[in-house]
Amino acid sequence: MEQTAGDEGQATGDSGSLSASAAYDGDPSCIGAARHLAAGFLTEVQAVHGLPVSERAMGMTQLVVSELVSNAVKYAPGPVLLDLQIIEGTVRVSVWDSDPKLPAVAATDPHRVGQHGLEITLAVSQAYEVRREPVGKRVTAVIALADDPGGDITGRTP
Repeated sequence: MEQTAGDEGQATGDSGSLSASAAYDGDPSCIGAARHLAAGFLTEVQAVHGLPVSERAMGMTQLVVSELVSNAVKYAPGPVLLDLQIIEGTVRVSVWDSDPKLPAVAATDPHRVGQHGLEITLAVSQAYEVRREPVGKRVTAVIALADDPGGDITGRTP
C-alpha cells in the first residue's frame, strides 16, 4: 500500500511497500490532519496487513508526527510534506519543509516554556536524522511498531 495525495492522502498499491504520504499547505490545521493520517495508516497496517502495532507505537507515532509537522508549520514558510513508511518492524516518519536551517535541541533551562518538540522526538525514537535537501530540509524519526516483553523496543532479534 502506498498513499499519496494532497491534504489527506489516498491509497494506491505498490509492490510490497507500505507507505503513506501527504502534502499540506503549511496552515496550522494540517497538524491534526497529519496525526489523523498517521493513525489511519497504522490502523490499516495492523488490520489489513497483519503487522503488530502496539498502543505505544500508535501514540508515539502520532506524537512525533505532531511535533515534526508543528515545527515545520511554525518555522518554515510554505508547504509541508509528510511521508510514513514501514521498514523492518518500524515506522519511518519523515517531514520535509522549505527552511534549510537545521533544528537543534535548546539548551537546558528549567524555566523554558515550549521548544521541547525535538527533545520529545529524540526521547521516543529509535533513530533520528536531519538532512538538508536541494530546497529545505528533511527530518526523519524511526519508531518501533511492537513492544517486546524483554524490553527490546527496536524490533530486532538478538
